[in-house]
Amino acid sequence: MIFTARSDGGFDLAGRATRCALGRAGVIAAADKREGDGKSPLGVWPIRRLLYRPDRGAPPPTAIAAAPIATDDGWCDAPGDPAYNRPVRRPYPASCEAMWREDGLYDLVVVLGHNDDPPVPGLGSAIFLHLAKEGYAPTEGCVALGRPDLEALLALARPGDAVAIVRA
Repeated sequence: MIFTARSDGGFDLAGRATRCALGRAGVIAAADKREGDGKSPLGVWPIRRLLYRPDRGAPPPTAIAAAPIATDDGWCDAPGDPAYNRPVRRPYPASCEAMWREDGLYDLVVVLGHNDDPPVPGLGSAIFLHLAKEGYAPTEGCVALGRPDLEALLALARPGDAVAIVRA
């Protein structure tokens, strides 16, 4: 199954329309995506796994592989580092995003297969499907859903499913 995020903020959740948030600078062709540009990459991105914050609850029911986030987990966003667009342990000598966040956005985070096989330095890292901010404020390039919708997606998702980011 392919779940579709549209540049107009709509999301197709297996035939049910809902809202999503995308990058603060809009969407861009995946080949033109650059680290830190605030754009969500157009394309179809495989669902790799679910990460969840265990102190805020067990993972929701899903057939997708799930793993807890630890307080020292990070995701490398330094294009010149060998661990670029890969999970790392903090503190880490290169720039990395903290996965254990106080704002709740990564209480549930789905790793999407953007620029990961193998990662190309500078073409974007940490493109996730995660929980939306209040009012569906834009992301840094990810796709974000409300918690009930993300849990519904996880209940439906199977290994091999994907998230498509398309122009409306």
